[in-house]
Amino acid sequence: MIGAACLALWSHWRRHKLQLATLLAGLALATGLWSAVQAINGEARASYDRAAAQLGAGQWPELRPRAGADIPLETYVSLRRTGWRLAPVLEGNLRLAGRSVTVMGVGLLTHPALPAVEAAEGGDGLAPVEVLTPPGRLFADPGLAARLEGNTDLPPVLPSDAVPPGTLLTDIAVAERLLDRPGTLSRLLILEPPPPGLPPLSELAPDLDRVAARGSGDIARLTDSFHLNLTAFGLLSFAVGMFIVHGTVGLSFEQRRGMIRSLRAMGLPLGLLARLMLAELALLALLGGGAGLILGYAVAGALLPDVASSLRGLYGAPVEGTLSLRPGWVLSGLGMALAGTGLASARALWRVAHLPLLAAPGMRAWGGSAAAMRAMVAAGVALILAGALATWLPGGLLGGFLLLGGVLTGAALLLPPLLSVILAMGARMARGPLAQWVWADMRAQLPGLSLALMALLLALAANIGVGTMVSSFRLTFTGWLDQRLASELYVAARDDAQGARMATWLGDRADAVLPSRSVERRHNGAPIFVYGIVDDPTYRDNWPLIAESPGVWDALARGEAVLINEQMARRDDLWPGDTVSVLPDWPLRVAGVYSDYGNPTAQAITALPALLERVPNLPNQRFGIRIAPDQVDDLARDLRADFDLPPGALVDQAALKAQSMAVFDKTFLVTGALNVLTLGVAAFAMLTSLLTLWTQRLPQVAPLWAMGLTRARLARLELLRSLALAALTALAALPLGLVLAWALLAVVNVEAFGWRLPMFLFPLDWLRLFALALLAAGLAALWPARRLSRLPPAGLLKVFSNER
Repeated sequence: MIGAACLALWSHWRRHKLQLATLLAGLALATGLWSAVQAINGEARASYDRAAAQLGAGQWPELRPRAGADIPLETYVSLRRTGWRLAPVLEGNLRLAGRSVTVMGVGLLTHPALPAVEAAEGGDGLAPVEVLTPPGRLFADPGLAARLEGNTDLPPVLPSDAVPPGTLLTDIAVAERLLDRPGTLSRLLILEPPPPGLPPLSELAPDLDRVAARGSGDIARLTDSFHLNLTAFGLLSFAVGMFIVHGTVGLSFEQRRGMIRSLRAMGLPLGLLARLMLAELALLALLGGGAGLILGYAVAGALLPDVASSLRGLYGAPVEGTLSLRPGWVLSGLGMALAGTGLASARALWRVAHLPLLAAPGMRAWGGSAAAMRAMVAAGVALILAGALATWLPGGLLGGFLLLGGVLTGAALLLPPLLSVILAMGARMARGPLAQWVWADMRAQLPGLSLALMALLLALAANIGVGTMVSSFRLTFTGWLDQRLASELYVAARDDAQGARMATWLGDRADAVLPSRSVERRHNGAPIFVYGIVDDPTYRDNWPLIAESPGVWDALARGEAVLINEQMARRDDLWPGDTVSVLPDWPLRVAGVYSDYGNPTAQAITALPALLERVPNLPNQRFGIRIAPDQVDDLARDLRADFDLPPGALVDQAALKAQSMAVFDKTFLVTGALNVLTLGVAAFAMLTSLLTLWTQRLPQVAPLWAMGLTRARLARLELLRSLALAALTALAALPLGLVLAWALLAVVNVEAFGWRLPMFLFPLDWLRLFALALLAAGLAALWPARRLSRLPPAGLLKVFSNER
């Protein structure tokens, strides 16, 4: 009997091949987009773990400076002499070959074994003395090594796959020379616990704190917000795909009620029937999920290079642009396909189990009752209130995403009751029997289309919200660049000596020469870049301050105050009037806070003369030059000729802005692609709902045909119905999308990146999206309408002989 039951259940899919294709397509789309996101996140995290293993980051407890200074070499020597077994590390950033490179210097005689050094000494015939004696050696990934080839200012560079991208590994003495930080260290690795009986660390080195081993290091935590954002998009896409599955499975079960009734009447137990249906759904989920994994692999492979570029640009994260097949995201994709199918089918299975055995099949049994509508309203309001409460409890980034989830899910549940009320009002105001029928028919068909419309609502809201965020960011970023990049020309010297000559040479040729000199230190356990600037109208007129105290620039020029970026202000709760020590024993009043978009680290600005008194050996190699725009080309040509500068050493304002905007656009390419994919899935959900409900429409339209309406007019009414429902959904998506944009800008962005962006409105984008929604709905309804217009009269006449 089990075999006969399986054949009977499978016969439905043989007769409804389009419905089967719809179900598998929904599963493949949902699983594919989810798997693509998980593959991207998994590859990035694997890169973080690989980098941590290659450099030993986070594998040992450390000693770090409590204030913003480096660790003096004397402190390390003193601790070693008292019995501490330590390994010194010096880290810093250096601009080479047009990009920022992380230089990591280690004590090769004391540091634990590093794969890059071991491979070079074992396989490349490199003697240890060659690494330890001048000029030393640099280890870099092959891509960076190729870019640095021929740079005579650097020691020989050895390519190694065991070094993370964007990192130079070398002996600590070489790092001191490259970073111009002699006699200083960034941190000390604790290789063994100190011997018993030693004085406490608070007496030996009161300025150092002990930090526990942290596994994969700081990069993984720094990029958590980025990966959580991608995961949220993946979940949204998965949910939209599951709407397709839910609607298709529900309709298939409704269409098989007669078969189910017959099987049960012949003695098949309900429990066995339910298990057979679950097995059928599991098999379909595995088939659709397998196709989704193939699709996800292709999507991830196409997007990963841009994700890697974004992570390197935003966080300096060592992520490679190649994709590997990893069991983690493969199993996650199949698991989500099975779980999602089970969740999407739970309601249909429950209704099959509880419908009377001899109940006649009909759409009324599957429609939405008034009680169901009231329950959806209550659940939707409760979810929105819960999301709002999450911004206070638990708060933070998790609270921000819970707010988004509660608002989006709650609004989706409120959509069918809202549309039902609007359609009921339309029916009351309609004049004439045909108009009244159209409104009533749309309301009657609403339960069958509600899931597709909810998917469309979520996709449109996500497009409006994310589009508003990105466009607001772009508009703000463009204005911010105009302020920050006020100089007409930027030049970089080879060394300090050339920089000094260049400053003198520019003295009578430029309107102003603005040196860019900085030092990297640590503040509250995190890196901070302290910049010194000269007093010039360029800063007073252009620098973008979001909070300031009176007389901010005069106090800064006297060396009595400091400006800090928004990230540092929000992270450490420092605002104008507070006091901060950006360098040890140098307390300064915070006079202003400036916007610093795209920068993940803390930054401070003070007067250059005051900074040079405390850090006299700052590199003097980079300058901003103020000059009349029509003289830029001539000055650049003379600079190149007189100082033999390479092409990359001179950048004009327009080129720098173009480069910055190119990085910006690439950063948000992934979210834009996911937006388009999500909207495409929503449009497909509408198409599948209309196609699967096609046969259920004939009993409603056949009487109107019999009363004299032509098939062509009925088809136009079908098309109009879909366009009207899509238009109402798009109108409801607008306020939801704006709430989503506000939450992204004011809550999620602040928690994730440390800065808040102003929100701008873009009505033309809304009109384009509205037109796109109508186009998607029109295309989805075109096929069923065309089938209706070409349906033979005999097909409509058969309706009157049916049991309905």
